[in-house]
Order: sequence, then C-alpha cells, then structure tokens
Amino acid sequence: MTHPEPRRPLVVGIGGTTRAASSTESALRVALRHAEASGARTRLFGGAFLHSLPHYAPEDPQRTDAQRVFVDAVRDADALIIATPGYHGGVSGLVKNALDTLEELRGDARPYLDTRAVGCIVTAYGWQGAGVVLTSLRAIVHALRGWPTPFGATINSLENRFDGDTASDPKVDAQLATLAQQSVEFALAFQSRQQALENIRVQAIASQARGAAA
Repeated sequence: MTHPEPRRPLVVGIGGTTRAASSTESALRVALRHAEASGARTRLFGGAFLHSLPHYAPEDPQRTDAQRVFVDAVRDADALIIATPGYHGGVSGLVKNALDTLEELRGDARPYLDTRAVGCIVTAYGWQGAGVVLTSLRAIVHALRGWPTPFGATINSLENRFDGDTASDPKVDAQLATLAQQSVEFALAFQSRQQALENIRVQAIASQARGAAA
C-alpha cells in the first residue's frame, strides 16, 4: 500500500506592533524564515495588517475583508507562530484583538486552533516581563485549544537588536530556529496522525462491508 507524500505544512505568523520594523515583527520574520528552511509554506500577518483589523465585536455579524482573509488563513494553517511585545505584563492589545477574532472558528470541524502547533515569541524590555507574558500567551493558546510548542522564545530588547531580519545575538536566532522547527515537526506529526486515523476508518468500513456480504 502506497502512502501519499505529506503536504508541505502551512505556518501562519501573527504578530508585530504599530511601529514599522519592530523587534517583535523582525523576530517573527526570522522564525518564519526558519520554518521555510524546514520545508513549510508561510504567511505573515504583521503589525500593519493587525492594526487594520477592527475591534472584534462578536454581537456584530458583519466582518471586514481583512477579518475574513485573516480567519480563512488561520483556518487553513497547520501551525502558527505568534509574536507579541510585552506591554505592562501582558499581551499587546493589537495581538489579543487578532486572537479574539479567531472566535469565528468556533463552529469549524477543527474549532479555534485545534490540532495546530503554536510557537510563542515574546519581546520585552527586560527579562521579567518576557517570562510573565510568555506564560500568558501560552494560556491563551491553550484556551483556543492550540498546542504550544515545548520551546517558547523570549527576547530581551535591551540585549538584542535586529538589523533587518538578522538578530545581533546568535542565541536569539537559535531560539527562533528551534521554535520554528518544532512548529513544523508537530504540524507534520498531526498530518500523519490524521492520515492514520483516516486509514483506520477506511479499513473499518471495508471490514464491515465484507462482514455484511458474507
């Protein structure tokens, strides 16, 4: 029995700030580049796009084109990488509003972020804020039924700078590479699991058919 080649997983990146070329969005771009090197397709929703999203209002059924594009991309994703700055001990409102918009996925066959690996990146002006916000971001991912990768990246903006999409600290680049690789590997593992479950289902149906014909 031949098995189909696994589809290249789609990793969707969400994050950034209202400032162009922010450390948060630069870190996200580096992570997505590493995901591509691991064999994934990627799509980025950076700070400028997130800033274009209206405040999510669940009582209003009308959705903007930007909201629909965003939700559809996450719906198709096999994994996500989310990057947020740490603002006063919490996830930024810009990123949180984007995640709130994923309430639109509640009725899907894969509701919210179910069966998706999620890499979490936090940038902060100091280590204390970074750790607290990473815990908060992981909790949000859990609430959305996502699977945070074992490794989460925290980046101290006091100690690292980005020149374009290059980190000044090699350890930061290594962190982002590890996170991206885990995101892709878990996405491929979920694909294999779904294929195995489908094979079991097909075999069960065939077995029932043979029993009925006997």
